[in-house]
Formats: sequence, C-alpha cells, structure tokens
Amino acid sequence: MSYNLLKGKRGIVFGALNDQSIAWKVAERACEEGATIILSNTPVAVRMGEVSALAEKLNCEVIPADATSVEDLEVVFQRAIEILGGKVDFVLHSIGMSPNVRKKRTYDDLDYDLLNKTIDISAVSFHKMLQVAKKMGAIADYGSVVALTYVAAQRTLFGYNDMADAKAMLESIARSFGYIYGREHSVRVNTISQSPTLTTAGAGIKGMENLMDFSNRMSPLGNANADECADYCITMFSDLTRKVTMQTLFHDGGFSSMGMSLRAMNQYEKSFDQFRDENGNLIYG
Repeated sequence: MSYNLLKGKRGIVFGALNDQSIAWKVAERACEEGATIILSNTPVAVRMGEVSALAEKLNCEVIPADATSVEDLEVVFQRAIEILGGKVDFVLHSIGMSPNVRKKRTYDDLDYDLLNKTIDISAVSFHKMLQVAKKMGAIADYGSVVALTYVAAQRTLFGYNDMADAKAMLESIARSFGYIYGREHSVRVNTISQSPTLTTAGAGIKGMENLMDFSNRMSPLGNANADECADYCITMFSDLTRKVTMQTLFHDGGFSSMGMSLRAMNQYEKSFDQFRDENGNLIYG
C-alpha cells in the first residue's frame, strides 16, 4: 500500500545488489511512495549483480561508483542532480564488507591491511559520502541520510568479527556529522540497527542462521525482515521524521532491549539435560 510519503522527492540508494538486499527493497518502496531515485553500486557489483534489472523495473539510472573513492562519489552526486533535476532529498548507505570475514580470519588473528579495507568500505565511505554531499551542496535542506548498522556495534556477537568495529565507527560518524549537517542545513543523519538479515553480505557471517534463530527467539516481535526494514527507511526519508537525527534506531523486534526471553530460557534449560544426575539435579564442573 502506498501513502505517497515521498511524493516529489529525489534520492540515491547505494548498495542494491539483488532482491535479497535491503537496499533493493528500499529502492522499490521509495518509488512506490512517489520518489524518483538513482541507484549506485561498485562497477563490479553492477556487472555481476542484478541491479540493472531493478533499474529497468523502476525506470531509473544506475551510476557505477566505488563508495570509497571521493572522485567517484562526486560523479554520483553531480550526475544525480542533473538526472533528477535538482538536489537530492534522501540517501541510503547500505554498504558493508569484511575481507577478513570472507577469508575466515578470526578476530584475534586479523590481517590489518584487510581491516583497513573493512573500515574504509563499511564506515569511512559513509563519512566520504556525507562530506562530498555537503561540500557540493547536493542534499537539499531538511533532507535525510540513513545508514544501515547492527547491534554488534554495542555488543559482542560471535562471528561478526571486525565488522563490529566498522559498525561502531559508522554510528559515531552519524552522530558527529549529524550535528554539523543538522546545524548548518537541517539535514538529519541516522543509522538503523536492523535484525540479522540473510542478505548476500549477511550470508558470509559465520553461524548466521543460528544467530538469526537466536535473535528471533529473544525478540518479542521476532526478527524484522528486509521488507520491514525498507518501510522503516521510508519513514526516515519522509517529512514525518523531520526532528529525528544523530540516532541509532533499533529495528530488531525488541532484541536490543532483551536480557532473556522465555523461549531462549527454555532452550537454555534443555541444553543441560545431559548434565543431570539421577535425581534431576544439574551437575556443575
């Protein structure tokens, strides 16, 4: 159902790869709500992925760009202004990748050159994006910028590795840049901390399916899926949230506020069945 929340607005969606990606869902929902958009992803992702099919479906253009390159970002924002006919009103940063995770390096055995790549791709690219846009005056006053993050920025979750460090930095950038951008141009900058979602990138996290099951058991509302995250992003781009900025907004069914749920406790108790004596008492040690 469309509510015309983005009628007349222009936007850029970074990171759509295939129909599993949250950015893909956001692009579809943005157009349903009346926006005109530009899609952008790395040249390799554009060649190898399905983003061209999405662009054809949504009748929009794709601008290949490396989000870690200031020069590429300048091209994206300049071309977006030309194609869309004015400054953009919203931007989605849905970019993250860890070479250490891909190479199965554990957190206590990181390759530091790969760590630098993780940070540059997954966090510093957000700063570059904001800085380029601000210097170019590419985002209209009262615009909205959203980046996708995860609760591992605040809590240690097995297997998330150096991506946790990148997400923590991403959230810090949103606060620090959000202050400046908000004060000078009323542009709001937020991050959405999404439930674990089985995207192409998420599939590379060790134990991802178990993590999703655990968070689903813990969350009173269950995990939020990609479509639901897209809906939340749309509200953040709309005029309904014009005074929300510098926030990490948890979209995780309540997981981030939970300590122990009934379902998780029941599972926890079952795991000790093999360690009980003949009287049913737990054997410790």
